[in-house]
Amino acid sequence: MLSNKHRMNRLSLILLKIVRWSGWPLLLITLLFPFSGYIIDGRYGLNRLMNEKSALTLHRMLHLPFFVLLLAHSLPAAYLALQRRGWIRPRARS
Repeated sequence: MLSNKHRMNRLSLILLKIVRWSGWPLLLITLLFPFSGYIIDGRYGLNRLMNEKSALTLHRMLHLPFFVLLLAHSLPAAYLALQRRGWIRPRARS
C-alpha cells in the first residue's frame, strides 16, 4: 500500500491517464511522419505503396494531430515530473 506521501491526487491521476493514452497515438503519428516522407521522396522503394500526391497529403494532414498530441503528452508529463522532483507541491487531495 502507498503511504500518504506517495498517493496521487485526482488531478495527478487524470494527468497520468492523459500521458498514457496520448502516448500511443503519438507514437503512431511519429512513425507515420518519416514513413510518408520516404514515400514522397521515393526512397527504399516505398513509393510503390502510395503515389507522391497522396503521401504529401497524408504528410501535411499529420501536422496538427502531431502537435496537439505532443502538447497533450508532454505538458502533463512535465508537470508530473516536476511534482515528483518536489519542484511543484502536490495539490491537496480531492
